[in-house]
Amino acid sequence: MDHEAEVAGIGVGVGPDGEEVPAVVLRVRGEVLPIFVTRDQAQSIRLAMDGGVFDRPLTHDLLVEMLTEFGGAVDSVRIDDITDGTFYGKVDAERYEDGEPESFVFDARPSDAIALATRFECPILVGDEVVDAAGQSPESIEMSGGDEFGDEERGR
Repeated sequence: MDHEAEVAGIGVGVGPDGEEVPAVVLRVRGEVLPIFVTRDQAQSIRLAMDGGVFDRPLTHDLLVEMLTEFGGAVDSVRIDDITDGTFYGKVDAERYEDGEPESFVFDARPSDAIALATRFECPILVGDEVVDAAGQSPESIEMSGGDEFGDEERGR
C-alpha cells in the first residue's frame, strides 16, 4: 500500500567515508525516511520548497517547463522500492491529446522525482515495504528548522 509523504526538510548525515552527505527527509506513516542525495539535488529541492528561482532555469525547472509546454503534467511520484540501501522511484505523468488523457510512467531517481513533485505540487507516495525497510522514528533524526544547509550552499 502506498502512503502520501511530505518533505520534512533537508538534513545532513555522515557518509561511509565520514563526510557530510545531504539527505531529503520525508515524513510518512508517522515515521521519517531519510534519502541521501547530492548537494545539487538537495539545493534544487530546497529552492523549490522555498519558492526561489535562479536567473536561469535549473534542470528540474527546465523539465517542468518542457512538460507543461508539451501538454503534460506530473500527477504523482512514487518511492516504490529499496534494494541494498538504494531507493528506486517512478514519476507518474500524463498528457492530453485531442482531449484524451494518455498516462506514462518513468523510472526516476527518488531525488529527481521529489524535485519534480515539489515543483508540480503533486503527491509523493511511498510504499509500505520502503517505510518498513528504511523508516525511522522522528526522534532519531535531528532537524534544525527543517534545513541543515546554510545560505551559501543554497546558492544565495
